[in-house]
Amino acid sequence: MTSETTDIRAEIRLLRDEVSQMRDRHLVIDKRYSDSLASLKILTHQSAESAKRACNATELAAESARKSAETARFSLELHIVRAAELAAEAASAAAQAAMEAAAAASAASAAASEAAARQAEEVAMQSAAEAAEATRRATEAAADAVKMALLAAQAIQNARQKQGK
Repeated sequence: MTSETTDIRAEIRLLRDEVSQMRDRHLVIDKRYSDSLASLKILTHQSAESAKRACNATELAAESARKSAETARFSLELHIVRAAELAAEAASAAAQAAMEAAAAASAASAAASEAAARQAEEVAMQSAAEAAEATRRATEAAADAVKMALLAAQAIQNARQKQGK
């Protein structure tokens, strides 16, 4: 009976050691998971912020394109074709900047969506939605900037045709 008791006690000690080791491993894994989750939250927030800033840049570039196109039209009214050409070039550059900013907003939105997919938390989902909205606005502003640049180019072409006559 004593040898059985000794065997049982030894088995209990082994089980206790295994449980202790499992608890220690669980604490390490839990710490790593918490750290990863905190990093994902930061990444999601920063991605959404990046998308919003890219959206603002796109809207500013679209406004620049609009003003450049307007300048081109005013210049044409005074028959200053070169000034209109420069304004059209500025509108085109602003449109390109708007497209680049829209692409940046799209990339940031994708990063926020990926982070949200990896962590099913309300904050991540909200950040991803904000990034997607910023991307939509940035894309819309980029399209407007391109339209303004095209209008400026068309106005210059019309002015050239009028001068040639």
